Amino acid sequence: MLGRDGIAGLACLALSLGLLALTRGLPQSPMVPVGPAFYPRIVLVLMAGLSLLLVVLDLRAGRGGRPAGAKPAVPPNYRLVVVTFTTFIVYVVLLPLVGFRVATFLFVGGLQVLLEPPRSARRWALVLAIALATTAVTYLAFEQYLSVLLPRGRWTGY
Repeated sequence: MLGRDGIAGLACLALSLGLLALTRGLPQSPMVPVGPAFYPRIVLVLMAGLSLLLVVLDLRAGRGGRPAGAKPAVPPNYRLVVVTFTTFIVYVVLLPLVGFRVATFLFVGGLQVLLEPPRSARRWALVLAIALATTAVTYLAFEQYLSVLLPRGRWTGY
């Protein structure tokens, strides 16, 4: 019998396969070497594979979920969930104001600091390097290579 993980895996598998079928209707773009369906298909195939893995692992466990009254292996951290969603909302609000590059740098760096505050200069340097690299790679991949226009900031102009 499937437990909660197996049921969630089946739901995600069905969703990813359904969305994957819908990508067949996306038109090809003559402007870009890879069409608009290419990257969604990669994400959806990965999602389907991981969902199937979740179902298989749940079936192999053969326990049908946790026994009643059993405590989870990792206690839920609701504060962390709220902090993450709040940070994401701030990112979405900042995008049209300061633009993709500034907002993404602040989001990636800020979320790292909120999730695990750096305790040394070396860790701060790592946070800044990861935020800068993530922003640069994403910008170059989408804006320069795929010609996707990313949000410009009203306050910054870029």
